[in-house]
Amino acid sequence: MPGLGDLTPPETPPIRRSIRARLLLLALIPLGIVLPLTMAALAYWGGDYLDRLLVTKVRSDLAVAHGYFERVTDGVGRSVASLAASERLARALRNTASRQEMAVAKLLDSTQLEYKLDFLHFFDVDRSKQDAATWSVIAAALAGKASTETEVFSAAQLISIKPELAARAHTTIVTTANARPDPRTAETRGLVIHSAAPVHDANGRLVGVLAGGVLLNKNLDFIDHLNAIVYPEGALPFGSLGTATLFLGDVRVATNVRLFGDTRAIGTRVSQAVYDTVLGAGQTWLDRAFVVSDWYVSAYEPLLDSRQQRIGMLYVGFLEGPFVDARKQAFAGLIVLFALAMLIAGIFAVLWARRVFKPIERMHATMHAIENGQDEARVGAVASQDELGVVAAHFDRMLDRLQAQATSLKRWGASLDAKVAERTAELEQAVADLKAAQSQLVMNEKLAAIGQLTAGIAHEINNPIAVIQGNLDVLRDLLGPQAEPVAPEIRLIHEQVQRIRLIVAKLLQFARPQDYVGYLEPTDPAQLIQDSLLLVRHLLKTGNIAIEQHVESTRQIICNKNELQQVVINLLVNAIQAMPEGGVLRITVDDWDEADMPVGIQLYVEDSGPGISKADLEHLFEPFFTAKKPGGNGLGLWVSKNLIERYGGHLTASSAPGAGARFTVWLRCEPLA
Repeated sequence: MPGLGDLTPPETPPIRRSIRARLLLLALIPLGIVLPLTMAALAYWGGDYLDRLLVTKVRSDLAVAHGYFERVTDGVGRSVASLAASERLARALRNTASRQEMAVAKLLDSTQLEYKLDFLHFFDVDRSKQDAATWSVIAAALAGKASTETEVFSAAQLISIKPELAARAHTTIVTTANARPDPRTAETRGLVIHSAAPVHDANGRLVGVLAGGVLLNKNLDFIDHLNAIVYPEGALPFGSLGTATLFLGDVRVATNVRLFGDTRAIGTRVSQAVYDTVLGAGQTWLDRAFVVSDWYVSAYEPLLDSRQQRIGMLYVGFLEGPFVDARKQAFAGLIVLFALAMLIAGIFAVLWARRVFKPIERMHATMHAIENGQDEARVGAVASQDELGVVAAHFDRMLDRLQAQATSLKRWGASLDAKVAERTAELEQAVADLKAAQSQLVMNEKLAAIGQLTAGIAHEINNPIAVIQGNLDVLRDLLGPQAEPVAPEIRLIHEQVQRIRLIVAKLLQFARPQDYVGYLEPTDPAQLIQDSLLLVRHLLKTGNIAIEQHVESTRQIICNKNELQQVVINLLVNAIQAMPEGGVLRITVDDWDEADMPVGIQLYVEDSGPGISKADLEHLFEPFFTAKKPGGNGLGLWVSKNLIERYGGHLTASSAPGAGARFTVWLRCEPLA
């Protein structure tokens, strides 16, 4: 290793100038490059995000306004339809010809005020047929169906209905900048929500049509209420103002946009660009737009009549200026904050540069101390070519030497620990394998003995059972009516014989499971549950038990349906017997997935009974264990567990005293070979 004399340090002044220059550059680079780039990125992304946010906001506002317009339209239709089908109108029509007209007129006048309609008329069938060619709602009413549409009425039509409507619809067109050329000086047409409904007599015969509607021109109550719904007080930040407008063609006929002071901008027109997009192309406008005298974030959608012709527009929007001002203020504040932070960082870097030169001599002294064996001295590596690099080189050589020694020791220690851990693990695994082999051997011997014993017992029991059953049937046939006094005893003998047969069958099924493997078929768990519930419905009715089903899985499983039904019925019966005073029986089917891969299903059967003690849970699936349950033989859960495990699944139980019991059946979609 070369000594300290082998490293000739350069002269001090150039080194100091180099370090000072680097530190100053580190302070000036953020000020000169990072700040402008950050500001430009924030200006671009922030402005774009705000614009998209404002467009999203006005889109939702338009949806609210559209919904309110539809509710008003539906309300007009319901009002007309309810009167057309009312007994009041039928009573008025049943008057004599001389009094009928007066009674109907009086009823229509009072109802018009009640429903806040601008007109309400009754036409007989002949008059309605004349108007059917002009108005689709009249034609629909003659066909027996109530209908409501938004229509444009000419001045003559408004006069024929009510002269006051024509006067209200007349709107002087105000010259508007950027609007398309139009030689008209006034708009005389009316934008009307028009509804008609058929009127039938007591025999169901069509006697006329009831027509009514609302004129939207200068309907300030309607437009102000719409604006209040879309833009309630406090809905817009920064002092922005929300507005709403109805257009007939491109002319504002109802609006709360102000022309000046309290004068509404009724009669002004929309710009050529908006007209071409909405009324020309039939699209929805979602962008900023110049409205009368200011820029608004605007949304326009076309209004369609019964012939699906574009007759006007529905508009909502809010002032863009407050949001622009808020964005500018936020951006200016951010610039000031960044400038202040960068200024402080630059000053700190300059001051810190003066302190860098003082530790250099200490770094050299630390290097010599390390080479002389003082291992506690440390400096740290520096990726540079000045004195800091020289110090780093000496430090690295010393550190390499120490690390080599420490690594060697650690390697030996780790090797020894690994060998000890390896031998310990091998020993533990050997002990575990030995215990498992012993347990399996004992279990195999027990099962073999039980199987042989069970097969012999079953064979010997079946013969006397058959004799008892046969003689019991002969006895009942021979006695005939004379057997009635002892009928309960005969039935009891028959039930006990069947119980013996069931116990023997379960013993044989466990002793020779291969003889009981049935036909495998795809099975729907939901249908299986319904079939099982049907078989235990008498127990449910007598036990006052409610059923809750939650079948969340649609998977099918391949198994023997009868065997699986036996398992489910056994679990259901156990749950019912656990609730003698009544309760809730919950059945749930979920997907069984492992490592995000489908495996099968999980079927839960839960009761709200007293639960199972911890001591009983440990022996629950052992043969002949009954947990003191009346009428049980201790084979149901034992056989069920073996049936489920035959298909590669398993059956588990969990419970807490007083909290009910839960049995879980884990079934694979396809049984393991």
